[in-house]
Amino acid sequence: MTSSYMGNILRINLTNKEYNITPLSVELARNFLGGAGFTVKTLLDEVDPAIDPLSAENKLIFSSGPLSGTAAPCASRMSVSAKSPLTGAVGMCMTGGHFPVELKFAGYDMLIIEGRSSEPVYLYIKDDKVSFRKASKLMGTNTFDCQQLIKDDLGDQNIRVACIGPAGENLSKMACIINERRAAGRKGLGAVMGSKNLKAIAIRGTKKVGIARGNAFKEARKRMLKAMKESPVLYSQMSKHGTPMTVDATWAIGIFPANNFSTTGEWEPINTLGAQASQKYKIGSSYCYNCPVGCGQLKLVHSPTYGSILGEPEYETYYCFGGVTGVDSQEAVITADRLCDELGLDTMSTGATIAFAMELYERGIIDRDITDNIELNFGNAQAMLDLIPRIAFREGFGAILADGVRIASDKIGKNSQKYALHIKGLEMPGYDPRGAKAHGLGFMTAYTGADHNRSYAFQEVFGIPIPYAIDRLAINGKGKLTKWNQDIRSVTCDCAPMCAFLMDMAVPAIAVENTRDLVNSSTGLDFTSKEIETIGERLNNIAKVFNVLAGLTKKDDYLPERFRNEEIKSGTSKGQRIPEEDMLLMLHEYYRERGWNEDGIPTRSKLEELGLAREMGLLENAGMV
Repeated sequence: MTSSYMGNILRINLTNKEYNITPLSVELARNFLGGAGFTVKTLLDEVDPAIDPLSAENKLIFSSGPLSGTAAPCASRMSVSAKSPLTGAVGMCMTGGHFPVELKFAGYDMLIIEGRSSEPVYLYIKDDKVSFRKASKLMGTNTFDCQQLIKDDLGDQNIRVACIGPAGENLSKMACIINERRAAGRKGLGAVMGSKNLKAIAIRGTKKVGIARGNAFKEARKRMLKAMKESPVLYSQMSKHGTPMTVDATWAIGIFPANNFSTTGEWEPINTLGAQASQKYKIGSSYCYNCPVGCGQLKLVHSPTYGSILGEPEYETYYCFGGVTGVDSQEAVITADRLCDELGLDTMSTGATIAFAMELYERGIIDRDITDNIELNFGNAQAMLDLIPRIAFREGFGAILADGVRIASDKIGKNSQKYALHIKGLEMPGYDPRGAKAHGLGFMTAYTGADHNRSYAFQEVFGIPIPYAIDRLAINGKGKLTKWNQDIRSVTCDCAPMCAFLMDMAVPAIAVENTRDLVNSSTGLDFTSKEIETIGERLNNIAKVFNVLAGLTKKDDYLPERFRNEEIKSGTSKGQRIPEEDMLLMLHEYYRERGWNEDGIPTRSKLEELGLAREMGLLENAGMV
């Protein structure tokens, strides 16, 4: 039967320099759909949750999904998973660009990389053939140069490349994987790739992605395009401003973070970092494969201070190199963004870690004796930029910061842990949870740590009343809403997959039905709406099982002390905090909605309901159920 699944899994062993191709099982497709469903399920099946994430026993798993490579718009997405060296939990990232569909064009629904090479290598995958090529001359190169050198080496400028920079080579736990200008960011998966002596993966495919029911697929696609066109913000604002438009939205409701979340609401970023201010630097847009929106905003800086720099900062970059560090310079933010992309550093974790260090400096906990004589005050753009390469190369003070705020605070001591804002070791995203309570609960309970992409509460940020209207400052009902956000987002955005911005701005009212119709018509399977929702719930449960077996407990589902004890002092969220009793009320409601016990562990009845007998057995063997 013709299907948008390619029907193959490619497994590569770096230790033995061997590879094999095995068939994709119908059972895996039916139960987990694709993308994050495939990668997280495979991680739990094949990787001991107790291993050292930087050991050869960890695996790096890539999967796009049934919609990638089809004519479905905004579906060039791919999940990358491993055990995270930053958090010790499931490390799952989504990335876009063109690499995800090239994996499909080469004939694969999933790529599993295991073992460790004895010398630096890069992989060249061309349809059914895999070659292991020496990468010694590539070591130390930045990600942009690495991609170009590989294309030249292979004599094909249409090859797609995913690679690491110096940060991944130096095993920074904030290192990411870069493909073109897109990143599989946060969680430190670039360090996992570096630990395997794998500099890059180059891929070229010549195969076609099939469609099972052509007419039905055309109708489903037509309905989706209509919803996108009718969105009041997708083309009119997102295409024009990209995600930096969110600076204005978060400021309006008083949750744009400033100075390591210590002065949220007290500093207005609109005139310097807002959407209109950023237009001065825009020269064009970048597009993922088959995307009509083009949210990537290409910004060009001509500055006597920074030189001529082309960057593509997203909202989170304006947060982490602007608001949370107190830097109000577009030019500095764009420069920091480009520098991180070149070095293979996650912008969010890097900026948040620098902001943490700035607060310690401001409070006198650290001084120039430890900071390489850098005056590390909030707002010091040059100091921020000076630290980025130090972090990537583990030089001087950068070596202390290279593994994120949790490890840095343990090294520094002196009660610095109080200012290390993270959940499960993952630094906070650009939304102050005190003024958006479901957002906060989502950060607490996301299986990857403080990750806005796993449970974005668009109802609070943009006021969208789907599945119902809510009060962003209320506590009650946020457990139910967070479960809905996580499950629907998981299946629609992470498994199908589809760009998350559509979920927020174009198809939230029809997200499940839209996914169902596109997947059924492209694959030939026959999911009901309920079955689609259940796939998202199943994914969140197997991820939780992995985390429980990795040693994470209820205490890891906590907000940092600042959000519990300190009120926002100004702005439209003035006076807001989340006291511990309110935090626990939301958390326990969430556990109940999930069908988990009071310690946040999936129950026998819930796992049986989801058909997860093997996962239940893993918890039983560990004495957890």
